[in-house]
Amino acid sequence: MARLAANVVAAAFPLMKLMPARYILDRAEAAGELKGKAHIVETTSGTFGMAVALLAAARDYRLTLVTASTLMDFKYQARLRRLGAEVIALDDPRGDGNQKGRLESLDGILRQVPDAFWTRQYDSDGNWQAYARLADLFVRSMGQIDCLVGCVGTGGSLCGTGTFLRSVFPDLKIIGVDTHRSILFGQPLGKRVLRGLGNSVLPKNVRHELVDEIHWVGAYPAFHAAHRLFRQHGMFMGPTSGAAALVGQWVSKTNPEARVAVIMPDEGHRHADTVYNDIWLSTLPGWRTPASATPTKISRIEPKPETAWTRFDWRRRSLEDVMRLQATDQ
Repeated sequence: MARLAANVVAAAFPLMKLMPARYILDRAEAAGELKGKAHIVETTSGTFGMAVALLAAARDYRLTLVTASTLMDFKYQARLRRLGAEVIALDDPRGDGNQKGRLESLDGILRQVPDAFWTRQYDSDGNWQAYARLADLFVRSMGQIDCLVGCVGTGGSLCGTGTFLRSVFPDLKIIGVDTHRSILFGQPLGKRVLRGLGNSVLPKNVRHELVDEIHWVGAYPAFHAAHRLFRQHGMFMGPTSGAAALVGQWVSKTNPEARVAVIMPDEGHRHADTVYNDIWLSTLPGWRTPASATPTKISRIEPKPETAWTRFDWRRRSLEDVMRLQATDQ
């Protein structure tokens, strides 16, 4: 737990996905679904895959991970293979994560190995239920909590932590952080520069009716926020954590009486050659253009440039309801 401001506490994880990965495997073992030398499979952008790989190595399970070449660099793949995981990295010509191809590849593996265990991070109840522990840690650390801020990818961390916290604090405001060209909250699918949040498919664990407000943070504001975390707080975190901290700190400034909890899910070491590399950053189109310092409130859901940061009043509505109203307002 790290205090980012007088009224802001962040849970800063080196590898947050260990929490749901362990919970899902523990539950499967208790139910007899996982036994010695079992074969585990999953599609992943990296962090959940690393969590499962660590656990599979410790528990002597075989593991196959399916990813996209744009999501996982060779160094990260090498770390997973060192743990004994088989990594299948598919081409991603559109730069959107090739989720459709990954699921098709995983389906092929399941047909070949019918008794394989799929952890199903996108849809498993075990994903969001695992975050009861995080909710408890926040309450023990902060007492009263008025607002929860977290990124949305599979939906597990924000929706799980939010569900448990709202059972204690019924007026809790839940703010989700997404990125442009992710479909999770109604934007059209496209190439995403900021990774670790957003998605090209809609997981079951994303429960829109819990969310009060959604922020779409471009890659550049998230990168700058990660740099500030390192300079100002000595926290070497990834850009997903940067995006969450950016929104959480803005919320705290605009609501100085509110006690704000922020979920920061990743550390920065995986991004040392990119987000923390000035040479790589200089190759990004528009990197020298100042990124948004405050969010622009919008009434129309649409993608923006990577310098942009927008917010939208979701008001605990379903995705279908919001998109229907968007279509009506055209």
